[in-house]
Amino acid sequence: HYRTAKAYILYREQHKKIRETRKLIMDIEETMNGYLKQSDWRVNENSNIAYSFSGLLMHAGGSVIANYTLHNVYPPEIAMAHKDGAFHIHDLSMGITGYCAGWSIRQLLLEGFNGVPGKIESAPAKHLDTALGQMINFLGTLQNEWAGAMAFSSFDTYLAPYVRKDNLSYKEVKQRIQQFVFNLNVASRWGGQTPFTNLTLDWTVPEDLATEPALHGGKFLEETYDDYQEEMDIINKAFMEVMYEGDSKGRVFTFPIPTYNITHDFDWNSENADLLFEMTAKYGLPYFQNFINSDLKPGDVRAMCCRLQMNLKELRNKTGGLFGAGESTGSVGVVTLNLPRIGYLAENEDEFFTKLGSLMDLAKNSLEIKRKFVSANIKQGLLPYTKRYLGNLDHHFSTIGLLGMNEALLNFMGVNIASREGRSFALRILDYMREKLKQYQEETGNIYNLEATPAEGTSYRLAKIDKRKFPDIITSGTGGRRQNPRQSLREPYYTNSTQLPVNYTDDIFEALELQEELQRKYTGGTVFHGFVGERISSGESCRKLVRRIAYNFRIPYFTITPTFSVCPNHGYISGEVYKCPQCGKETEVYSRVVGYLRPVRNWNNGKREEFKDRKEYKEDIAFDKRNIIYAPKVKA
Repeated sequence: HYRTAKAYILYREQHKKIRETRKLIMDIEETMNGYLKQSDWRVNENSNIAYSFSGLLMHAGGSVIANYTLHNVYPPEIAMAHKDGAFHIHDLSMGITGYCAGWSIRQLLLEGFNGVPGKIESAPAKHLDTALGQMINFLGTLQNEWAGAMAFSSFDTYLAPYVRKDNLSYKEVKQRIQQFVFNLNVASRWGGQTPFTNLTLDWTVPEDLATEPALHGGKFLEETYDDYQEEMDIINKAFMEVMYEGDSKGRVFTFPIPTYNITHDFDWNSENADLLFEMTAKYGLPYFQNFINSDLKPGDVRAMCCRLQMNLKELRNKTGGLFGAGESTGSVGVVTLNLPRIGYLAENEDEFFTKLGSLMDLAKNSLEIKRKFVSANIKQGLLPYTKRYLGNLDHHFSTIGLLGMNEALLNFMGVNIASREGRSFALRILDYMREKLKQYQEETGNIYNLEATPAEGTSYRLAKIDKRKFPDIITSGTGGRRQNPRQSLREPYYTNSTQLPVNYTDDIFEALELQEELQRKYTGGTVFHGFVGERISSGESCRKLVRRIAYNFRIPYFTITPTFSVCPNHGYISGEVYKCPQCGKETEVYSRVVGYLRPVRNWNNGKREEFKDRKEYKEDIAFDKRNIIYAPKVKA
C-alpha cells in the first residue's frame, strides 16, 4: 500500500507539473499573439509606447515581471484585489522598481555623472553643452531604473552660470537647447518609448537660491544665483522657441513636459511672457504651478532633501504636479482605488466608509511591501545609478489614489460630482482618506500622499472588469445599448479621480469653481486641464486666461490644452482635423491623454471614448464680460 500511495502521489505531482507547463506555454502564446495581432487592448495601454519590436519586448518581459511580482512579492489577498479590479497596482511590469523620481541638477553639476563600478565616468561639467549632455545621459539611464516620470527642477536657474562662463551668444544657447530637446524625444527607453521627462523652470530666481553661491564645473563661485537673471531669461527664451517651432515637420515635442512657476514677481508683460503664452495658445505644452494663490511655496521643491525632519502627523505636499517631483523625492509606488465599485456595493454610508477603509489598509500593506522590496533591490545593486544618486527611499512617498468619484456617487447616491450633495460627500471621502494616510505615517514611519492618479489604462481596465462582473453598474462611455443598430456598443471608462464628467460644461470658470475645493485636498499630483477645442486666438488671450486662473482660484496646477493636428506634408493645423485641407493626407490629431500630448490614435479604447465625449471649454464664454474675473495689478 505504501508503494502504491507513493507512486500515486508522484503521478499526481508529475501531472500537475505537466499541466503547469502547458498553461505556461499557452500563456506565452497568448501574450505573444495578443501583441502581434494587436488583439490585447494593453498594446495601447500606454500611448507613449508604439507598436514595434521594442514594444513587444517590453510587453513580453513586462508580463513576466508583472506575473512574478503579483505571485512572489505580494500575498494572495493583495494579488487578488488587483486581479479582481478592487484596486489597481500601477506599473506591475516594472513592479520591482520605484514609480517616479525628482533628481537634483545641483548634485549632478557638483559631482558629475559617475560612481557606478564598471561604467564610464564623467567629471563635473565645465560647459553648457557638456552639462546638457550629462543631463540627457542621466535622465535616459535613470529612466530605465524607474517606471514613471523623471524630473529636474530649477533648470534655468542652475544652468544660467554656464551661459555666462562660456560667453555664449543667444544663437549658440538655442542650438544647445535644441540638441537637448531633440535627444530627449528619441525613443531610447525600453519598449521603444521616449523617456518620460519633466523640467521645472523658475522664470525668476527663487528666494531660497537667490543668495546661494552659484555652481560651475563642480566648484562654487563668488557670484550668487541672484546675479544671473539675464542668463535665465536667455535659457527660457531659447527653450520656448525650440518647443514652439517643433520638429522639421512641425510636430510637437511631447517631452520634456515644462512646468512654469507662477509667482508674485512673475513678469506678465515681458518678451519671454509673450513667447510663453504664444506657445501655450498653439500647443498647450506647459503646466503652470500656482505659487500665487495656492498652498504651495517655491522653496518646497528643495524641501525634501536629506536634512528634512518629517512631522509624520501632517501630510506634506509633493511638488511638481502629476509628472514632476522635487529634488530627491518622488513616489515608491501607486495604488489606485476603484471607488465606483464601492459605491455600487455599499448599502449605506457606514458600509461605504468601512469598505473604503479596508481597501486602503490593503493598499497600504502593498506599498509597505513594495518599499521594502525596492529598497532591498537598491542595496544589492539591481538599480546601480539609483543607489549612487539617491541611496535610499526615505523621502519618497507611498501614493494612494482614487478613480471614478463621479461614477461612485452616481452608483451610491444617484447624483454626480457637480451637484451640491455629490460634491459634499466627495469632500468627506477625501478628508477620510487624508486622515487614514496620517495614521499610516505614524504607524509605519514612512510618508504617504493622496494623488489624483493619471490612470491612463486603469480608467479603462477597471471599468471593463466592473461591467463584466456587474452589468448594471454605472460607468461613463456606455449606456448599455446602441444608439442605432449599426453602431457598436461604446467602450466603458471611469472619470479620472474627482474630475467633472468630461462633457459637463463648456465654461472653464464654472468648472474651476466646481473643482477648486476638491483639487486642494490632494497632497500628491493633481492638475486641472483646461481643454479648449482649438488654438486660442492669441497669446494675449491666453495670458489673460492664465492670469485670471492663477489669481482667482486656489488650484495648485493647471494647463491650457488646445487640440491640434499635424499633416506629414504641411505641419501644424489648428483644431481636430483628420484630413489635411491642402493635400488630403491623413493627419495626427494631438491632445493630452491624462497629462501629456500624444496622437489620439495611439490612445487605448477607453481614452478614445473619453475624447469623443469631451466637451471643450469655449474661448468666447471664458472672455464673455459676464464671466470676466479681474486679476490684481502685477508689478512689471
